[in-house]
Order: sequence, then C-alpha cells, then structure tokens
Amino acid sequence: MALVDNNNLSDNTSEKFNLKKTLSIYFKQWKWFVLSCIFFLCLAYAHLRYSTPQYLAVAKIMLLDDKDASSASALKDLSIFSEKEDAMVEDEIQVVKSRSFLRNIIKRLGLNVSYYIKGRVNESELYKNSPLTINFIESDSVINKTNFNFYVEVLSSTNFNFRINEEDVPTKYTFGTTVPTFFGGMIITPKNKNIESYIGSNIRVKITPMEYLAESLKYRVSIMPTAKSSKVIEVSLTDPVIQKAKDIVNTLIDEYNTSTIQKKNEISKNTANFIDKRVELIASDLVNVDDSIVKFKTGNKITDVASETGQFISSSALNEQQLDATRMQLNQLSFMEDALGDDTSQYQAIPSNLGLGDAAITQLSGRYNELLERRRTLLKSAGEQNPIVLELDQTIKSVRDNLQQSISNSSKSVRIQLGSLESQSKRINSKIFSVPGQERRLRSIERKQGIKESLYLYLLQKREEATISLTATSPSAKIIDEAYNSKGGPVSPNKEGTYIIALFFGLMLPFSVIYVKDLLDTKIHNKEDLEKEIKNLTVLGEIPRVKGSDKALIERNDRSILSESFRIIRTNFDYVKRGREAGNYDNVVFVTSTINGEGKSFFSLNMALTLANTNKRVLLLGADIRNPQIYSAINNKKGKDIEKIGLTEFLVDKSIIVGETINPYDINGINVDILLSGKVPPNPAELLMNDRVKDLFDSVSQQYDYVIVDTAPAMLVTDTLLISEYAGHTIYLTRAEYTEKRILNFAKELHAEKKLNGMMLVVNDVKQSNFGYGAKYGYYGAPKKKGLFRRRS
Repeated sequence: MALVDNNNLSDNTSEKFNLKKTLSIYFKQWKWFVLSCIFFLCLAYAHLRYSTPQYLAVAKIMLLDDKDASSASALKDLSIFSEKEDAMVEDEIQVVKSRSFLRNIIKRLGLNVSYYIKGRVNESELYKNSPLTINFIESDSVINKTNFNFYVEVLSSTNFNFRINEEDVPTKYTFGTTVPTFFGGMIITPKNKNIESYIGSNIRVKITPMEYLAESLKYRVSIMPTAKSSKVIEVSLTDPVIQKAKDIVNTLIDEYNTSTIQKKNEISKNTANFIDKRVELIASDLVNVDDSIVKFKTGNKITDVASETGQFISSSALNEQQLDATRMQLNQLSFMEDALGDDTSQYQAIPSNLGLGDAAITQLSGRYNELLERRRTLLKSAGEQNPIVLELDQTIKSVRDNLQQSISNSSKSVRIQLGSLESQSKRINSKIFSVPGQERRLRSIERKQGIKESLYLYLLQKREEATISLTATSPSAKIIDEAYNSKGGPVSPNKEGTYIIALFFGLMLPFSVIYVKDLLDTKIHNKEDLEKEIKNLTVLGEIPRVKGSDKALIERNDRSILSESFRIIRTNFDYVKRGREAGNYDNVVFVTSTINGEGKSFFSLNMALTLANTNKRVLLLGADIRNPQIYSAINNKKGKDIEKIGLTEFLVDKSIIVGETINPYDINGINVDILLSGKVPPNPAELLMNDRVKDLFDSVSQQYDYVIVDTAPAMLVTDTLLISEYAGHTIYLTRAEYTEKRILNFAKELHAEKKLNGMMLVVNDVKQSNFGYGAKYGYYGAPKKKGLFRRRS
C-alpha cells in the first residue's frame, strides 16, 4: 500500500477550495450586484408605496375554571359527573375557531356585506363609514350563500347609478326603490349624514358567502397561549382596517363568554329539570317504602322490635322459673304420693314443709304427721290393740286417704299448669327465634327508606342550587386587555424588513446566476485554471482580451497591456529555451492548439513582432495550409496587394526556391519576414510529407534567429504532427472561456507520448479581471484611470 504524503494532501485540499479565489469570482461582478440591488430596491419601494397597510389588533383573556367562575354544575360532586369538566386550553381554542362560532361573529358585525371606495391606485374599505345601507328582500339563508359584486355611483342625495361590472353601462335608480338581482331584489338607501360628501364617488359593494368568510377568518384569527401551561390567551387579527380588527376580536371574546354562559345556564336548567323528575320518582318510592314498613309492623304485630325482643326474653326467663317451680312441686307431690302409697312406711312421717303452695295438703300433711306422732307416743304406753290406738289408726287412715286424694288432685292440677307453662315457653321461644329475621327485614326496609330519604333531601338541595346558578352564572373568560393596536401603526408592509429582503434578493440573484454559471462552467479562464488541469507543463503567460477598439497587433515602443503580455511570454520562453537542448531546430517554434478558433495565427503574428522588436531576424511561417489566417491579418495592415506565393507552391513546384516565398513586411514599424501558406491544396497531409519540408526548415533555421511556425489544430488534423520533428519548441495555445477542460486531455496525451517537442502553454483572450497573478495590481507603467472619487494628489 502506497503511503500518502501529508503535505501533498494539504496542497490538494487547499486547491480544492480557496476562499479568497471563490470570493474574487463574485467581487469581479460587483456591477451586477449593484444593478440587481438597485432593481430590487426599486421594486421594494413600489411595493411599499402601493401596498395596502395591515394593522394588528391584539387582546388578552384568561380562561377561568368553573370553581373560579362560581357557576359549578349542581351535579359535579355526583359520581357520574365526577370527571374533569374543565376543557383544556387547546380544546377551547378549537371551539373559538370553529365555523359555527365564527359565523355568529360575521352575522353580528355584518361582515358579509362590505363597501369599498377607489383611490388613485388602491381602494379602501368603508368600514362603518359607508354612505349606503342595503336591505335585502330575500331571506338571510339566501344572502349568506350569495357571492355578488356591484358598483354604486352616487349622483345626488336621491339618485344613483347601478352597474354590475365597472365597464358596464350604468342604470339609474332612485334611493329606496328595489334593484333586481339574480338572487332577489335589494333596496339601497342613503345615510343622510354622509351621502352629500360622496356625490360623484364610485362605491364598490361586495357580498361574500358566509362560509367563505368563516373559513378565511379561521385562518386569519390567531389564538394561542402566552406561555406553556398558561391560561392567559392572546387573540390577534390582522386587517387593513384597525377598527374592524378590534371589533372582530372584541366580538369574538364577547361571543365566547355569551356562549359559555348559555352553555352553563342550559346545564343548570337541564339539571333542575332532571332533579324535578328524580324528586317526583324518589318521593313516590319513599311513600312505597313507608307503606312497606307499616304493613310489616302491622302484619307482625310489632311496634318496636328491640323493646318487644326484651320483653320476650324477660317473659321467657320468668316462664322458665315457673316451669322449674312447677316441676319441683310436681316432684314433691310425687314423692309424697309415693310415700303415702308404701304400706311398709305407712306410719312414717311425710315432709310437710316442701312449700307446695297448696294449703289443704299442707294442713292435711301436718295433721297426718301430728296424728302419727300421737300414735307413736301412745304406743309407748299402750299397745297397738288399744282402742285409742285403733281409733287413732282409723283417723290416721282417714287423713291419709284424704291426703292421697288431695295430692292426686294437686298433681293433676300441677301437671296441667306444667303443660301450660311448657306451651307458653315454646311460644315465647318461637317469637324470640323469629326476632332476628324480622329485625333484618325491618332494617332492610328502613335502609331503603333512609337511602330514598337522604337522596330526596339531597336532590331538593341541588334543585335549589341549580335554580340559583341560573341567576348567578359568570363568563368563562376574564378580559385582561381589550383589543388594541399592538404596534401603534401598520405591521405590514414592514419597511425595514422589505428593504432587507430586497437587498437579500438583490444579492442572491446575481450570486445564484454566477454560482450556477461557475458550477456548470467547463472552460478555462486564466493561467491558474490551466495549471490545475495540466500540472506538468510550463505556462508561459496570458494574453489579454482585445476589444474592438483596441489594436490587435503590437507596435514598436508599444506600452499596451497586449504588448506587455507578449514581452512576458517572450521572457519566459527565453528562460525555458535556455534550460533545454533542442538540437538543430532550437530556434524553430511551432504554434498550435487543440481546436480551431483558439488564436494561433493572432499569437504567431504578435509573437513574431515581439521577437523582431528586439532586433532579431524573425521568420513567420504559415504552416496551416488548410485554413490560412496570416494573409488576412497582414493584408489589412498592408495598403496594397502582395504576392500569394507561399508554402504550398514551394512544396508543389520544385523550381521555386525558399527565397522566392519569403517576403519582408513592415508592420506597425516592426520589420518581420513572412512565408505565407499559399493556396489551399486538395491533399494537405500528403503535401506536408514532401521531402522539401525538411529542406525548408533546414534552410530557414540557419538563416533566422527565430522561426515562428503557425500550424493547424493538432486534434482536428494530422498536419502538425507530420512536421513536429522539425520543431525545437512547441507553444500550445488555449483560449479563455473557449477551450473546454475536457479536451485538454488531448494536450496531456501529446506531451506524455512526446509527439510534440518542448511543449509550453499559453492562455489567450483572458479578461483582465481574470488574470491569474497580479490581476488587481495592473501593469507597471500603464496609464492609470482616474476615478470619480479618487483623491487628487
């Protein structure tokens, strides 16, 4: 891999872009920049002079929340209305800029009918100052869709001329009469205060469709927040009439507030109506619930479940006590009955203090025990057969029988009482067990009653709030600044901005043209361009462009730029010539080019004159026998006809010697010998291959100090290459703004293949502004032009 030389890389980079050179391309064309700027500034002045001024009206408002506006919805705290009601700022802006919203503004201000009066150049709108009033017979729905334009010429306070187009023949009408149109009749009446001052004036009336105006106003009105997340909104509008712009902005804000108030009132009204319906429905439900409670308590024979439950529990406890006492009493009776029925223990005492509660049994058991005690006492002193004892036994038996009968009767009574108590206990326990269910059902009904009652009271409260909000609704926008002229004057056209833009385009137009021209340019322009294309060939110099009034041939003691350019080339040529050995033909210089028209003959003749001006013997040889040009140039300088025997005749006729073809000439005081091309032969290439060509060059190279040979273009014909062996040096001519860069590859090939000896380059027809080196410094000793503002020394 080859290494890259950093120095060469930097050189290539600098060659690719040279800021100074790039700018110089545009500075050279400063006149076009000045003319373009003047042209665009004149256009800007005309635009400012005849443009209709535009004014900006600006107002500021602050959007208020419902809580700030003290008009919150009555149902806002219900769950179904708990979503956020405050619209975002962007949403409100879209609402304000909606078509329906803007149509209301147009209707309120009557913007669909406008009046204009024509001035010297432009026409101006008569907003609120129109001397006419137009009433339409057709309905607004028809007028709002009408697009119509007509002219009214006020003739007097009673008459006017009417025409649809400005060039139409006018029709005379009287104010107040019906004027027929395609959409229906209309009545034009004057405003008495203003009509006199408008007599003779031509007023244009424009009826514009409502939808078109709404769409136009939508894009003209600017509504935006003053800062991010700010509720302060700036509303602005630009219009030729500042009062109209202010009215539209103020009306827009007023319409927005009116719309929001109506919306809130409608919400409050709808809320009140909704609440009324709900109150009636809930009142009916509440009555049904109350009836359900009454029916439940009546059906269950209860008044208060809690108190009756306590009573049931007390009764159950008391009944249990009675059951226990009754069972105890029954057990005692059974014990006494068993004790009395046992024969083995018939003379044993029975309990008499069991607390049975039966006085007869208690008394009999006491009597029985008392008799047993007496018998036991008697048996201690008497036997069982003792009459008293026997009589006492009879009494005891009788008492025992009575006691048994009483116990039996009492047992039956206690059993009956026990059954009754048990039944009563079951009934009480059943009621106690049924209390939770009754209480649950009652509480469910009471819960419904409570919900209905609380909702009923809540809706009554909200109905009052909604009714109050109808009379206390505030707007949703607070006006911070009413519409005003923000700039204090017109915002358009902007004088400073217009002139700046004019200057910008004045500079950009020639810049763009020059840039595109330079971008698409494929020709060389000066020595630097040529050196970039062919880097390994010496460029002797540049020849300036010769204008029509300038001399095309140099003179003796000439100090013109053309003469100085050839002197520089001569000096550079002598320097190069001393640096290389050319052999026998060191003084023979071929002049050729790539194509025709690059100035070979012009250069050859002037180069010969420049060399001859140094008192050298110089021969100019016209070797371009296909298209000879030297004869025409010197014939214009020579006042008489000259011989036309030249190179062609010499090569064809062997009897002609070299001296017969060479003629001396005095051109502008400079003596030079010239061998003309002669007549154009039918076979130029074959003719140049003649052996006499060598004889010619051998002869003239020995006789003259310099032999300048004007040859044919090297790329178009082979003539030059056929005789190139006789050239000690070759000057290859190119022409500025004529020679294509791509065809210079041919010159590179000639040099690389050494088909032309000692090739050197010259650039012809270069503008002074494009000279490669020292262009802006001029030529030393040349007469200086005095500018208008040059200081006097």
